[in-house]
Amino acid sequence: MSLAQNIRRSLPMADHAKGKRSAVTCQLKCANACLGPECNTSANEDFRSIASAVFSRRALFGLGAAAAVAVAVGVGRETPASAATASGPGAAFAKPGRAGLSFGAIAPVDAEVDAFTVPAGYTWSPIIRWGDPLFSRTPAFDLNAQTPKAQAEQFGYNSDYLDIVPDPSGKTGVLVNNHEYVNPDLMFPPSADAAELRRRGDIYKAAQGMSVVEIRRKAVGDPWTYVVDGRRNRRITVETVFEMTGPAAGSDLLKTAADPEGRWVHGTLGNCAGGTTPWGTILSGEENFNGYFAWAADTAEQKRYSGSSTTSTSTGWEAYDPRFDAHDADYVNEPNRFGYIVEIDPQDPTSTPRKHTALGRFKHEGANIHVADDGRVVAYMGDDERNDYLYKFVSKNRISGSRRKNMTLLTEGDLFVAKFSGNSPAAEITGTGALPSDGAFDGTGTWIPLTRNGASAVPGFTLEQVLVYTRLAADAVGATKMDRPEDVEPNPVTGKVYVALTNNSRRSAVDETNPVTGNRYGHVVELTETSGHSGTTFGWSILMLCGDPNSFGNAYFAGFPKELVSPISCPDNVAFDSEGNLWISTDGAPSTIGYGDGLFKVPLTGAERGHVQQFLSVPRDAETCGPVIHDREGLVFVAVQHPGEDGTFAAPRSLFPDYGSTAPGDVATAPRPSVVQVHRA
Repeated sequence: MSLAQNIRRSLPMADHAKGKRSAVTCQLKCANACLGPECNTSANEDFRSIASAVFSRRALFGLGAAAAVAVAVGVGRETPASAATASGPGAAFAKPGRAGLSFGAIAPVDAEVDAFTVPAGYTWSPIIRWGDPLFSRTPAFDLNAQTPKAQAEQFGYNSDYLDIVPDPSGKTGVLVNNHEYVNPDLMFPPSADAAELRRRGDIYKAAQGMSVVEIRRKAVGDPWTYVVDGRRNRRITVETVFEMTGPAAGSDLLKTAADPEGRWVHGTLGNCAGGTTPWGTILSGEENFNGYFAWAADTAEQKRYSGSSTTSTSTGWEAYDPRFDAHDADYVNEPNRFGYIVEIDPQDPTSTPRKHTALGRFKHEGANIHVADDGRVVAYMGDDERNDYLYKFVSKNRISGSRRKNMTLLTEGDLFVAKFSGNSPAAEITGTGALPSDGAFDGTGTWIPLTRNGASAVPGFTLEQVLVYTRLAADAVGATKMDRPEDVEPNPVTGKVYVALTNNSRRSAVDETNPVTGNRYGHVVELTETSGHSGTTFGWSILMLCGDPNSFGNAYFAGFPKELVSPISCPDNVAFDSEGNLWISTDGAPSTIGYGDGLFKVPLTGAERGHVQQFLSVPRDAETCGPVIHDREGLVFVAVQHPGEDGTFAAPRSLFPDYGSTAPGDVATAPRPSVVQVHRA
């Protein structure tokens, strides 16, 4: 029986139907976080009164115990694609933009359609796909002859965060992409042979991490192609050495038998979203790292990060690599070395990537930088777990003209967690999404310090404990539990900050910031920093309560007529165009509103504020990741993750992106996560 079949057979599907993903994705991507016990069991308002009694070093940490469907399946590389503009509800979608991306919004695409769908007048092509070689010495991708050595020099699996960084000429540049996790059932046929499973496990190690790939084009505005043997080409894998930085580097909490210094870590795991810094480096968030470890979860800090004990993982690494078996006393700290913001220099393939402990440890979706008025840099971050928190980091030092100095800005500074307050009577927050009497879900908030001036700001916690067990520190100060904060990005035009809250089907106690019981569709919160980006107070309002207005009557789109918007569910990653419009990619629409996931434009000002317009839809079972909007060039880029996730090696559910034959094992048949560019036909 295949992995996918085992997962479907063994998991309680009713619970998955309430969430946003298939059972296979839940198992592989986040180790069934939504089905396990809730990691955050705090009652925050009551926590502070008992913190001094409970949060002693020994008691807490146990340290003594070591008709868009018209674009058919055949749409593929270099094939023009067009889609019917919506009619009926949403007929007003065709509002043109002033920049180079005027389009008529596509109609929603049924979740079972295996097509990459774009608006009329546009076409699409992959820039690079899983397995494409980065070097001429590397063999061409062969689904039936994969090896760890080849995969370590080929483009990785399950693309997520993406950026396209042009050089000054505009004709060359680099593409940087995260590779979040693998699906063994799509990569290989079933096997029970121990030696073969270990060999595959090493391929999984090589397929994850990050890719840096040079790109080129003939003229500015043209589509890109990737460069084999590019000077900056690089793969970062689960075996690449990283340096720990910041106050927790060298801590006893980070030391293992293989690294008694607690400063050098092999690999990065669960790389989800990220950000690009003003000094040109790439940030990547280590998100669902807990699912890679077998661990006992017998201490408070382990339970807060893993939820429950595990004896096996989907990769099987713990069977032969002791560092993934946290039951082993020599490696009990290995999980503490993951869950950070990673920084890499895409310009220097010989540089050592770093993990920044000063930004805290949790399930980082990503990190995005804003330069405050006082010159300090502020990183906004979400912890992608139901009922977890929103964070920001403010650097100690100020940005300068020295790239070398700027690359140290994330090693020192203050870490904060958000506390929200609503301004409506509690009785008006009914859990249905109905607006309170003042016509808006809004209020004020405070950034509560977790670290200040190089010291812990949380009673009962050392500085190292705050940065390694950040969730527990945030529990102690009464942070607001949120509905899975994923991407958090400041708008480069207005400075307002946008928080994508994907969903929380187990939300029971509502508040004005999270006002929907059993929130299946997610929402987007708009923050305004009232004391500056490096300050500690903010105002907030809900921009959107997502969903299909035809089935969720209280869906809300900043007051825009809901009958004219594209249905949208489960906001995940966000981006902005040159005019400051918000673009949202989704992850979970198939299981919540029955449509394929996609990319949506949302104006934020004027009469069009809140007018959600769908730009593209991804193939069956796929998630839309890492949107990059180069609207002045008429280009949009997305990463297509886990196409055909619910299929098998022998019976694929997607033929994306090559749409070739249907013979099992045919490279043109295998669904291949890819980076796609959309441009004028």
